[in-house]
Amino acid sequence: MKLLILTHTEIEQLLPMRACIEVMAEALTALARGDVHQPQRMIVRPPAAAGLMALMPVHRSGSTAAYGLKAICVFPDNPARGLDAHQGGVLLFDGETGELLALMNASAITAIRTAATSGVATRLLARTDAHELAIIGAGVQARTHLAALACVRAIRRARVVSRNSEHARQLVAEMQPQFSFPVEAVASVEAAVRDADLIVTATSAREPVLRHEWIAAGAHINAVGTYSPAAREIDSATMAAASLFVDRREATMIEAGDYVLALAEGAITSEHIRAEIGEVLTGAQQGRTSAAEITLFKSLGLAVEDLAVAEYLYNQARAQGAGTWVEF
Repeated sequence: MKLLILTHTEIEQLLPMRACIEVMAEALTALARGDVHQPQRMIVRPPAAAGLMALMPVHRSGSTAAYGLKAICVFPDNPARGLDAHQGGVLLFDGETGELLALMNASAITAIRTAATSGVATRLLARTDAHELAIIGAGVQARTHLAALACVRAIRRARVVSRNSEHARQLVAEMQPQFSFPVEAVASVEAAVRDADLIVTATSAREPVLRHEWIAAGAHINAVGTYSPAAREIDSATMAAASLFVDRREATMIEAGDYVLALAEGAITSEHIRAEIGEVLTGAQQGRTSAAEITLFKSLGLAVEDLAVAEYLYNQARAQGAGTWVEF
């Protein structure tokens, strides 16, 4: 058999954001319908290690069953080295024979599919007249979220803020030529989010970077930066005031510090999660209910998203003769 290997650059070429948004919508719908078996991810956090490793297995049933596994290391200090914080691979297996079909760069897949999932949530939950975008953070996810949200809403202006102001200016210089609307670096989070109706938090913060008093009525927030029960980007007042939507309930209750810490403080109850995004996609649960409602999507990332992208990329690589195919 032949094994497909896809590099970071090849994945970027084969996976346009608009296409990935549709792939994510299909994946989350399959999860909501019960077509996916997805155990909780295993996270290895050695006490003295600089980073952690996450193992994310998944199986999708049906006429074209498949297994997927993402093995990824997360090293928060990597951006200072000029590296993505996420390093690893996504494996795709044949669901009938178990044969390994592909090994793909996990950093590229994670960067694109995470933003694409926020694109799905924004398309479902944000007001249709939402045009002002604020992005907190200036790393990989800030860049891909700028692209994703521009696919689902007619952005008129984007403001970017980073703890390192030079990083925000670099993002603007890099991304502005890709968009017709202005992309601006601003000096503070408050300046970025005032009057914004679309907000993205994509930071490595341990303590909240977003405060409720800065958020306009009717705003939609995509909170994507934290992945630990001990870290959060969103303050408890915002969590309490917002209608909370998630990619998966179980993961949120275990891993999402934004939720876990607000719950521990008594700001919210265990019933605070309105719905999973897949449940909104299938019509099982309602999304936004009013123009003034603040909606918040807490994203942790799911193995089913990686599997869906891997299958899409595998089919695209076969059709286009892309990637490297080796005997295995």
